[in-house]
Amino acid sequence: MQQDAVAATERVPVAFHGEGTGTGVLSWGQREIWLAMVHQRDHLAIGGRKALPPGTTVAQIADELCYLMTRYPSMRTLLRFPADAPERPTQELFDSGVIGLEVFDVAEGEDAEAVAAAVERRYKYEPYDLAGTWPVRMGVTRQHGEATHMIILLAHIVSDAGGGSLMLREVETRETGPVPGMQQLEQARWQSSPDGLRHNARTLRYWADLLRRIPTRQLPEPHEPHEPRHWAGELHSPALPIAVNAVARRTGADSSAVLMALFAASLARITGINPVVIRPVVHNRFRAQLVGVMCMVAQAGCCALDVAGVGFDQAVGRAERATMSASKYAYFDPWALNDLIAEVAAERDPELDVATFFNDRRMGKGTHDAALPEASPETLARTAAEARFGWTDKQDAPIERLFLHVDDGPGWIQLRVCVDTAFLRPEDAERLVWSMQELAVAAALTPDTPTGVPR
Repeated sequence: MQQDAVAATERVPVAFHGEGTGTGVLSWGQREIWLAMVHQRDHLAIGGRKALPPGTTVAQIADELCYLMTRYPSMRTLLRFPADAPERPTQELFDSGVIGLEVFDVAEGEDAEAVAAAVERRYKYEPYDLAGTWPVRMGVTRQHGEATHMIILLAHIVSDAGGGSLMLREVETRETGPVPGMQQLEQARWQSSPDGLRHNARTLRYWADLLRRIPTRQLPEPHEPHEPRHWAGELHSPALPIAVNAVARRTGADSSAVLMALFAASLARITGINPVVIRPVVHNRFRAQLVGVMCMVAQAGCCALDVAGVGFDQAVGRAERATMSASKYAYFDPWALNDLIAEVAAERDPELDVATFFNDRRMGKGTHDAALPEASPETLARTAAEARFGWTDKQDAPIERLFLHVDDGPGWIQLRVCVDTAFLRPEDAERLVWSMQELAVAAALTPDTPTGVPR
């Protein structure tokens, strides 16, 4: 990925002093995202940029960076790579240090928003040195002496999206109470305790049963890939929130379950493989010790969803129950899971595939939204016609075989489909997301519309 050649004109040193020091193994959530980072050869940075109110100073942004580094242990953590097992890093937490706030002066006639966007791209794609530098990048654009935009990107091992949302809320109010939840070194200690080991063993028994009864292939047989091999595209749909809302309201299901049922049915239509094995990303903050924690705790569970020969409302009910099981068993040691998958693959099929992921990143996932318009035939036809699809990324660096991300905004849902073209052709990946919209619109208008997957 090309990086923008944008350089800081000043680097403001920001000293911080927080609570806690220590070393330890990675927690389960950290292990999971580390494996993804290694596989994808990307630090998968999260964050972005925002415009600042007029009159904001660089000193105010430096103070905000100091607050973040002081409050959150995951931002003060470096990785260590043991000589005897560098593929399984450990971590070291520091209670103090200095980080640089980069200042980017916007020249006369330049657009501050464009400069901030260039800084964001550089921060996102420039490799991190997670052993030698803090896993946080923060910068500010300055024009006519005022700060115009703030840019912050975190290597994904710092936090997941749930932790990022917590951080945004707390920095807004400058929360000074105790940091919520069990922090990552504490998590790792519990996970290595007898209670943690028993929990992991129970979870792996669930996975072992699932792995031994699912179809071993979840995508078509490998074929000649495109060049570049890995593609990502986005369907931007104003029809999906209306249709999904209508089905959720009728069935009483969570809107995430509706979307996962749409994903499963559409994928089964294309591949002819059923039941569909999906790995939903689970935030895990419903667990007592993880409530409100700002670090990496999300993990991908797993469930098998039979969508053949049933009406869509029934498929939604199955998706909701399957999601509950997946969530219950989405807290585990990923290294041990990989060993288990290899063991079952040796028994059943070397190409055993559990690499179909579903990540609902929307902030509001309730049963229905009263503010959305009614799902009338006219409204759905008009909004479905306004949907647009486009390919956004094509790269040689690997991603998972199939990953569907769900995002939203005012009056729209976006489906971002990432695919390994050796397993699913680009035209089929595009057809997958269009099929989700088509089925959603049909199901909104007609209760128990058939999934279209033959028994």
